Amino acid sequence: MTIKTGLLSILMFTTFIIVNGQVIIQRRTIEERTKRVVDTITTLLKLDLTQQTHAQTTFIEYYRESDKLREAVQAGTLPEKAQFEKLTTDRDEKLKKFLNAEQLRKFKEEIEPVISNRKRSIIN
Repeated sequence: MTIKTGLLSILMFTTFIIVNGQVIIQRRTIEERTKRVVDTITTLLKLDLTQQTHAQTTFIEYYRESDKLREAVQAGTLPEKAQFEKLTTDRDEKLKKFLNAEQLRKFKEEIEPVISNRKRSIIN
């Protein structure tokens, strides 16, 4: 009897963890992700208001297109790696238009790796 009770307890606990884990991993909205990145780069790169506006537009577009590619993956269609690379390249080209050379260097070397690692840890 105690073995059955123990197994039932483990099963209930596991179910609880799985259900709650799905809620915790829920993806942030495009606006939430954009705000988080723009707030971070505004602080670290000392962006002015015009740069903040351009950054917001750039990252909203980036995350919209990124989500479209992720939805294709979930639907069973694997986009080519080149599509993801093009998305990042396009974003970087837009960043070059309003960030100075030092800001862009700092973004690529210090900020982008942190953002990329966060994405990988969520996906894995």
